[in-house]
Amino acid sequence: MGGLRAGGGGRGVRAAAVGAAVLTVGAGLGVRAATGGGFAKITGDALYTVLVGTLVVLVAPRVRPVVAAGTALAISWAVEFSQLSDVPAELSRRSVAARLVLGSTFDPPDLLWYALGAALCWALHATAERLRYGRQRAG
Repeated sequence: MGGLRAGGGGRGVRAAAVGAAVLTVGAGLGVRAATGGGFAKITGDALYTVLVGTLVVLVAPRVRPVVAAGTALAISWAVEFSQLSDVPAELSRRSVAARLVLGSTFDPPDLLWYALGAALCWALHATAERLRYGRQRAG
């Protein structure tokens, strides 16, 4: 199976992923409103990867935490490296949504913040799984 586990219902996991995505966006907007500047930027980068991780779980609810986090990191890095071309910058000029999803300018330190976000994604997902499987065994 590799990155997927056998068994388990996906509906509850998907609902939790949606909730986590909403909380992640809320956290990002809250940090941006409260702090601004560099801290908001690096926090936003890390939370971007956490959000991508929640979307990976939404699409594949049986995915293992390490695979979800690794996939989120790979997607985040791919988006960042795509900024070496002119395409994201051009799309960002035309669309706020594109600017939020794709960014516009390659910034090498962002790669580190994405990795931090992937580590957070893994830790949160692994913790949620331990809690979920602990309840299933107990109940």
